[in-house]
Amino acid sequence: MSSSPSDAELTLRAQAGEAPALGLLLARHQAGMRAVALSLLGHVPDVDDVLQDAALVALRRIGDVRDPGAAGAWLRMVVRNGCRARLRTTPVLPIADEATLPSGGPTPDQVIESGALRDWVWHAMGELSPPLRMALTLRHFSGLTSYEQIAAACEVPVGTVRSRLSQARAKLAEALLATAGLAHDDAARRTAASRQEAVETLAAASRGAFAEVVHDRWAPHAELIAGQGRRGGRDFAIQGMEGDLEAGVRQRVADVVAAGDLAIWEMDLLNPADDPEHCPPSVVWIMTLERGRVHRLRLIHP
Repeated sequence: MSSSPSDAELTLRAQAGEAPALGLLLARHQAGMRAVALSLLGHVPDVDDVLQDAALVALRRIGDVRDPGAAGAWLRMVVRNGCRARLRTTPVLPIADEATLPSGGPTPDQVIESGALRDWVWHAMGELSPPLRMALTLRHFSGLTSYEQIAAACEVPVGTVRSRLSQARAKLAEALLATAGLAHDDAARRTAASRQEAVETLAAASRGAFAEVVHDRWAPHAELIAGQGRRGGRDFAIQGMEGDLEAGVRQRVADVVAAGDLAIWEMDLLNPADDPEHCPPSVVWIMTLERGRVHRLRLIHP
């Protein structure tokens, strides 16, 4: 184009799934967004965190912008709300609660699960190191959102979680810009395949074939880390599942996230009627994979 596209055009192109258009829109308004953050927070490290969170909000919620020509004001509103949230409370507010947005457009989940934007985000996530990708995925795309839960899942101090999230957001912003024009894998297909594997795993367990699944889909040296730091290998996992089934406990797939060598299965736990407190109401399977097979499984009860 002979002239720079307008905000309205960039917004419409981003809503249609054109990843570079959103990158240009964010770059164009970065100075204004930073000015808002500085005016509310001052010159503190939180400014960069708020701006990085705002970029992630934009990725998920660009479809909610009803006036494409006012995208700049919308981005500054997201930053303003993020700053106010930090001033009210110490913890970082999860992405889903960052801003009160107009209704009528696609939901955030519909945006992140649609087309090129979704694939672009997950492609960029794949550029992060495993520890950073784990922390960011848990924080923004799973049910384990608190620093304490993430620290337990990663077996690191809370301070390390904060540091990893800060690094991950900064590197994700760089990766998004670097990968905007590339072809991206189909993230929805990968997640659907992981969900199907979760369903098949539970079905096999119900018919007494969990051991077969473990030997087929888990690496020989796979490790399971359960509650209270209990550790073991494949036999430990088989014994645990069989023990739950004998006690009448069943699992049901609630949500799945799959990103490269990381898969997160969120399960509802269904206790028997005569022992409703046997297990907590849910469990999260956090799996790291090697060549598609489970290398390490961490079980977390949110």
